[in-house]
Amino acid sequence: MPESTPDSTLPPPRERPMRYAHQLGYNRRVFLQRAGAAALVPLFPAIVPASAIGADGTTAPSNRIAMGLIGVGMVGQGHLQGFLHAPEAQVVAVCDVDQWRRENAKKTTEQTYATQSGGGSYQGCVAYKDFRELLARDDIDAVFIATGDRWHAVASVMAARAGKDIYVEKPVSLTIAEARAMVDAVRRHGRVCQSGLQQRSSREFRLACKLVRDGALGKIQAVYVNGPGTSSDVNLPAEPVPDTLDWDMWLGPAPWRPFNHRFVYIGQPLNVVPWDFCRDFGGGSLTSGVVHAFDVVQWGLGMDESGPIEVSPPEAGAYPDLTFKYPNDILVQVVPGCLNGKKQAIPKGWNESTPIQGFGALFVGERGWIHVGREGFLQSFPDDLVKKYPPDYEQAIAGESHHRNWFEAIRARSRPDCDISVGCQSTIVAHLGCLAYWTGRTLKWDPAAEQFIGDDEANRMRSRAMREPWRI
Repeated sequence: MPESTPDSTLPPPRERPMRYAHQLGYNRRVFLQRAGAAALVPLFPAIVPASAIGADGTTAPSNRIAMGLIGVGMVGQGHLQGFLHAPEAQVVAVCDVDQWRRENAKKTTEQTYATQSGGGSYQGCVAYKDFRELLARDDIDAVFIATGDRWHAVASVMAARAGKDIYVEKPVSLTIAEARAMVDAVRRHGRVCQSGLQQRSSREFRLACKLVRDGALGKIQAVYVNGPGTSSDVNLPAEPVPDTLDWDMWLGPAPWRPFNHRFVYIGQPLNVVPWDFCRDFGGGSLTSGVVHAFDVVQWGLGMDESGPIEVSPPEAGAYPDLTFKYPNDILVQVVPGCLNGKKQAIPKGWNESTPIQGFGALFVGERGWIHVGREGFLQSFPDDLVKKYPPDYEQAIAGESHHRNWFEAIRARSRPDCDISVGCQSTIVAHLGCLAYWTGRTLKWDPAAEQFIGDDEANRMRSRAMREPWRI
């Protein structure tokens, strides 16, 4: 059942006391001694940088949230840079099944901290191939998970059981059942879990969704997002497994299949999700990208604890594009680029040559429309719907990074802006779209029970078997 606890304050952990970096003291020192890794080895030991003790206004390393990163491909590398420059965090471990990536992440971490210290060398980051070794460390408070979708649920549930707070990239899961299991594990173990739908921390999206929820457009009639398409079953020829990759661990809970270079870039990544065309590993564009837009829709419609009641693929014949029906007869359509006057009604004031912003949404109501997207994009008709708000609207809140919001939630033991329950619901919308495409028919959905109405085959597709020994 969807999480519905109204209180935003997390219960205390049931299994383990909270361990922040400033509370680790003896344990951390013992661990580093045993690992043979002194936290900081300056070239001039007599000179201690002010930042090392927090005298320059920064947070001393001993007071930071000790972090481990699981998955340091292109997305993970980008986040690593953010964490390394966050005064609230101290990266002490990285993990990847690709040798180049984990060694590069370790090198980047140690070089960055050495530079920040004013010179010298730093040897306080350990690289792992198996994330279970990272989770076993008592001196790690929180983990960032940027593996492929197939790993998100297993790694997150295991992290929650290990007493770690979690930031998990989108989509939060590979299946509907996994999403629910993740919420349950986070709640059971009293963890703070941020979903990687970072537009929740963007000023433009905050303003757009607040206006829609507050009735600025009147009754919502339709919503449009961009980027249809999902994955398919594929069979690629077997190729030799590179010596620098643990292929069995890369597959994890997914079905075994032979290695092929199209699934994964060896070494330095060239793109974010090369594997998402294969149904074993992802849901294609709907789960890799459009899930961001679905999150905006859920947010704007005030459906963070619910979702659509029907989904229909174009093959079913009811609508020209993949379409979700929400309560109050609101239709959300996934269009390929621009609106087509022959397929969709063109809202007053809308230019047909304007593409729907990727990762954004066009909300159409009885009083006009609001169009929001990435990189500061925000328009409306009439234009004073958004222009009448001062430029510093909610600046102090919305300008904070998704990382900072997560850190603050960890400190306060509260739910972050995109709590796992929110990420779960938005990810389920993407999964519903995939299942509609894969079955080729209209599916009726009960968001409270999280099951399809009168469709046994679709209900069986809410979950998948996991390869031994992985379980959630």
